[in-house]
Amino acid sequence: MPSAPGCLLSYARWEPKLDELSFQSLGPENNMNSLTPEDAFSALQNTYAELPERFYAKLAPTPVAAPKLIKLNVELADLLGFDADALASQDGVSVLAGNRLPDSLTPLAMAYAGHQFGGFVPQLGDGRAILLGDVVGRDGVRRDIQLKGSGPTPFSRMGDGRAAVGPVLREYIVSEAMAALGIPTTRALAAVATGESVFRETPLPGAVLTRVAQSHLRVGTFQYFAARQDLDGLRQLADYAIDRHDPDARSADNPYGAFLDGVVRRQADLIARWLNVGFIHGVMNTDNTSIAGETIDYGPCAFMDTYDPETVYSSIDVQGRYAYGNQPNIAQWNLACLAHALLPLLGETEAEGVDRAKTSIGGFPEVFEAAWQTGLRRKIGLSTERDGDRELTDGLLSAMVDGFADFTLAFRRLEVALNADEDGVVDFRSTFADQGSIDAWLPRWRARLALEASPLSGIRDMMRDANPLYIPRNHQVEAALAAAVDGDFNPFEELVDVLKNPYRAQRGRDAYTRPPQSHEVVQQTFCGT
Repeated sequence: MPSAPGCLLSYARWEPKLDELSFQSLGPENNMNSLTPEDAFSALQNTYAELPERFYAKLAPTPVAAPKLIKLNVELADLLGFDADALASQDGVSVLAGNRLPDSLTPLAMAYAGHQFGGFVPQLGDGRAILLGDVVGRDGVRRDIQLKGSGPTPFSRMGDGRAAVGPVLREYIVSEAMAALGIPTTRALAAVATGESVFRETPLPGAVLTRVAQSHLRVGTFQYFAARQDLDGLRQLADYAIDRHDPDARSADNPYGAFLDGVVRRQADLIARWLNVGFIHGVMNTDNTSIAGETIDYGPCAFMDTYDPETVYSSIDVQGRYAYGNQPNIAQWNLACLAHALLPLLGETEAEGVDRAKTSIGGFPEVFEAAWQTGLRRKIGLSTERDGDRELTDGLLSAMVDGFADFTLAFRRLEVALNADEDGVVDFRSTFADQGSIDAWLPRWRARLALEASPLSGIRDMMRDANPLYIPRNHQVEAALAAAVDGDFNPFEELVDVLKNPYRAQRGRDAYTRPPQSHEVVQQTFCGT
């Protein structure tokens, strides 16, 4: 979707010379040609390509003019078992840009459908992404390796298939921040400049993101085959997904029902984790809903500043469908779409399938509520559950709304009020513009803490582990992206480095904890396509 009215979906070479930008290069300069792409991707295979050809379109990425490395995630490369030096070499960067691929790879664009803002589109697919294959990492987990922004595909729908440097680096920043926060997510292995421009409202420098995911299967992937009444394809896809994500479901009385249960549990837990850090996805379409339970497709995503359940940042979410507080409802709605697609597999008769689907989807609220409340209790220092805890957490959230409190700082500073020390209480109360409601809540909280068996030091440690100090604040992300578009990648590099350790204070980096000043507030975010 266009990032704003007037978006031009075409691309051309970027006019400024590449050496005018201060890109960072990894790896020794005198070793640039000694390693090959095969060294880095020797273990890569493409299990999805073993499915029938109607599941995808085989094609190679479109080469770019002058690829140059912006950022390589060395730690992630090591986890995947890749040779970071090979990836950072000239040939490796050519692979990460899509210019040169090992003969052993089978690149493809995946087919899928999806509900977009409630309306069904029977064919979407990877319009600007190419799946290179998958690999089993050092941790035993199989993950996909995909190039995003790698050129047009048969699913591009008149799009250019490219990505601008801003959206690529936004996804790099936010996805890696989510990983550091402990939230299931796709990850960024590399960002490469293309030496070409993409045209949106204005010409922008282009880039390619190497994205890593436990898989790129979506609710919309199942909808694609269901919409075509392709029962064989639907069954083959479900079998592949079970083998990939829910192998224990094979031994269940109803394997496809057990698979659906697993997807429901993963999504319920994921959305609870989003809410507990103030994250708003912005485009929770069914084609952006991962079967693996990971956060996927970072477009107009944002972290909430002032707490308000109705908060919306996405410029294309004009009705607030995907507002912060509506995300659990939308997740359940998306899962109902998955259940509907799976109906032919869920029972021998339609009635049996519907009953099994209702059982799975009906379990979402309980799983979500348990995960959300467990997270909230930890955020306020409670390791046990007692009657009245829900009212206590609701009371804090209500006081945050009344007091126009910053979501992240309100929770983070709560631990300084543990001792009822005047300075600590003052610091916490300063987060609230209006302090009446929070002043009434604090005695109730302390009375509940008195029922915990843990010492205050243990409660404080738990709260610090549950409440991040550093998040990708919108104004800081936008500033880093604006600088990158102008050729300065230092703000991007520093922000990525800060967000690697979100729960512990970092000397000299207090500025990254601060909410935006009035002139810095970001009102809207854009998808970048």
